[in-house]
Amino acid sequence: MTSNISESNKRITKNTALLYIRMLLVMAVTLYTSRIVLEVLGIEDFGIYNVIGGIVALFSFLNASMSGATARFLMYEMGTEDKEKLKVTFSSALLIHISIALLIILIAETIGLWFLKTQLVIPENRMDAAIWVYQFSIFSTAVAVTQVPYNACIIAHEKMNVYAYVEIINVILKLLIVYLLVISGFDKLILYALLVFAVSTIIAFIYRIYCVRHFEESKFRYHWNFEIIKPMLSFSGWDLYGNMSTVARTQGVNMLLNIFFGPALNAASGIASQVQNAVMGFAGNIVTAVKPQIIKSYAAGEFERMESLVINASKLTFLLLLLLSLPLIIEMHFVLSLWLKEVPDYTVLFCICTLLFNFFATMSIVVVTAAHAIGRIKRPSLINGTLYLSVIPISYLAFKLGFSPVTSYIFNILAVIAGMFSNVWTIHKYIPTFSFKKYFFSVFARCIVVFLMSYGLVWWGKELFHEEGLIRFIVVLTVSTISISLLGFYIVLNRPMRTMILQYIKNKLCKKI
Repeated sequence: MTSNISESNKRITKNTALLYIRMLLVMAVTLYTSRIVLEVLGIEDFGIYNVIGGIVALFSFLNASMSGATARFLMYEMGTEDKEKLKVTFSSALLIHISIALLIILIAETIGLWFLKTQLVIPENRMDAAIWVYQFSIFSTAVAVTQVPYNACIIAHEKMNVYAYVEIINVILKLLIVYLLVISGFDKLILYALLVFAVSTIIAFIYRIYCVRHFEESKFRYHWNFEIIKPMLSFSGWDLYGNMSTVARTQGVNMLLNIFFGPALNAASGIASQVQNAVMGFAGNIVTAVKPQIIKSYAAGEFERMESLVINASKLTFLLLLLLSLPLIIEMHFVLSLWLKEVPDYTVLFCICTLLFNFFATMSIVVVTAAHAIGRIKRPSLINGTLYLSVIPISYLAFKLGFSPVTSYIFNILAVIAGMFSNVWTIHKYIPTFSFKKYFFSVFARCIVVFLMSYGLVWWGKELFHEEGLIRFIVVLTVSTISISLLGFYIVLNRPMRTMILQYIKNKLCKKI
């Protein structure tokens, strides 16, 4: 047993490292290409692209719910080592996702197209381009939907090295998009949407070819097995409301920003989302690496290990996010000015709010993974979904009363904090040994203390330099890294984790000597 746990921990560490290599490539290229795309398209067209993509994303909540169900059932069957049932599960999941893709196309080409033409604020001379962007976005989404079972298969097998290798191809293709966008005389907005669609399709088929060649279960066989499909649909049915609410909250607020403040605010929101996704991706790598082990531990009846994985992953994701986010929160204006030639209004505040949101969202995601493992998602879906949906009417009312656009982001943060505590309580209800009190004091409270203490120290370091610039940013980065590392090590991490880290460092030093 100890040997198996040790091997699992090594696999988590290896997979996390591989996912970080992938994330570094993604972030570096995303930051560069976003700057060029914003410059080439202009603030208005960039805002149009983001809000139109939001319409299609609004209909993809069907896929989001089935995505979680697919990953959960594949990982669970691997934990039980039932290979025949695993094959049937994959084929059934693929059939469901093909059906979802067709349904999304139907809804998007009717209700979505009507909303685009009649409700959004788009300049008349850009409507034709907007419709082209919309069509490419629809089919990009359809490809992504049918890709879900293959991605879930790769993650379930914990083959994270595949992501790192394929991302090299993705990076090259994205750089090619920027090059073609700069040299082409064609309508930049339409061309950008076309190229993004082409790249996403190429990458999807690369993953599919890999899965078919390496995983026996991913070879499609027509299996409409209701005994498999029923629990998957039941699971995703409860997850549907939560995912629908999450997508509706994000895209609903984006559309409210368009209706009340115009496309320029959508550009600011789009940039904030890219900053959020880049930073969130780093912490998300830990969740992606540990998720298969959480679900497989539950399937094998190893509840103590599952609890340990949830608590440790929550701590590590928070600390990693804090390392990345705190310097950005304090020096956001400088970083954005360095990155973008023109910073749209409200971008700084939007970015800061999304980074604060990330802290609690990642902790919540880790806990939800445990809920997925035990199959008890009705309660967290209903509570979280209602909290997230409430952001839309509250934001609408706030905008009507003349409040700042930032108000919606503040409501978003409050909703995710409430949802996080609800998720922890849900796990405690179904697994009594999972202590709500322990999670609150050993994870949440300690993380908040480290955040406040680090923020105070970094702010003090910043105040030593009155002028914004590279030197002040380096000071902020240095003070932030040292303070978070030391405070996190002694306040957040428990004694076994500290001992393990010190032993790891000692072993590495001994090898070099």
